[in-house]
Amino acid sequence: MADSNNILITLSALVILSYLFNIIAKYIKIPSVILLLATGALLKFLGDKFGITLTGVHFFLNFFGDVGLIMIVLEGSLDLGLSRKKFPLVGKSILSAILILAGTCGLIFLVLHYYIGLPFQNAIIYSIPMGVISSAIAIPSVKELSEHKKEFIVYESTFSDIIGIMVFNFAILDNALSTESFRDFFLNILYILIISFVSSGLLVFMLNSITTHIKSFLIFAILILIYSVGKIFHLPSLLLILVFGIMLNNTKYFFKGRLARVLHLEKMSTVTSELKLLTAESAFLIRTFFFILFGYTMNLNSLITPEVAITGSLIIACILFARFIFLLFISRTHLIPELFIAPRGLVTVVLFYSIPAHFISPAFNDGIIYYVIIVSSLIMMLGLMFTKTKFSETERLVIGESGTTEDPIGLS
Repeated sequence: MADSNNILITLSALVILSYLFNIIAKYIKIPSVILLLATGALLKFLGDKFGITLTGVHFFLNFFGDVGLIMIVLEGSLDLGLSRKKFPLVGKSILSAILILAGTCGLIFLVLHYYIGLPFQNAIIYSIPMGVISSAIAIPSVKELSEHKKEFIVYESTFSDIIGIMVFNFAILDNALSTESFRDFFLNILYILIISFVSSGLLVFMLNSITTHIKSFLIFAILILIYSVGKIFHLPSLLLILVFGIMLNNTKYFFKGRLARVLHLEKMSTVTSELKLLTAESAFLIRTFFFILFGYTMNLNSLITPEVAITGSLIIACILFARFIFLLFISRTHLIPELFIAPRGLVTVVLFYSIPAHFISPAFNDGIIYYVIIVSSLIMMLGLMFTKTKFSETERLVIGESGTTEDPIGLS
């Protein structure tokens, strides 16, 4: 039996290590998620060497994945400020999430269906986890970018997660291609939107009314409860988390007149700040254990097989090509660094392990998932490094006599 002191020492050491990774990542430009995955792989190697095996890893991986999704979406939405000036940015981000997800999944489907030979619906189901951008990796990685670029990535990756999960839950239905399924899909979106606004309004008033210091975890518990119940009924419950976070951070737009006076908006800023801090801390903790456990489950030998390398590289090419086409010809926005910020991670793993048993195909090598996650994160790392370097060079070149800096190619 494991000694409780050893467990506490190990968990504490992993949290401290993750904190150090966050600091180190700023200097060596390697995303902390890569370092966490490497830590998990190292623990697996040491465990095999000394005959130590962890049980229930996949259960805890799914558990931390679900809670992590909630915390990360909540963390991102609590940072999103609304204004008329930002409506075009929000619209562009949603359009980007929808079209890039559709284009990426379509291209990956072609690879899986025609190159690997997966059946039609299986190929669709397998393509969705790899088509979704991971907000768990993207959001923490863009904190050094300009406010406009950071907000675009936060909105896009968050909506990519939500839309991807909605489409995945629809795709795994046995009668997914029927008219009734499409009707139910859009009705579910309508239902969850109504539930989201009503529930979020009530939660905001609850936060305002609770006088004790213990309220943040009560809100977390309610959000997780609603999310879990919605997930059982295949409802896109992450929409609730997003709506609640946006509503709480922008109460002046949602509560006016008498409601604003009852709510005491000046008091809500303090409540929001406290919840932001606790959400960020919780998201950090969940993210730490999730990626270490995922690194522990990785089969490193599968990454170097020709089948995984070729298929994984084709999927990476699909991801970048779809993103390039959208950013250049549809969005007509900057390519750098937005083109490279398309990591796969937490939501990819959660959806992959949620594929029903009767849709799992032996023709698909699990190493492809590992390959896509690692390579997409490395590409994002190189893209951000390149952006930083180019920005410094551009800044030196175009500073005028006034001391202002131009940014003609969107590298800030």
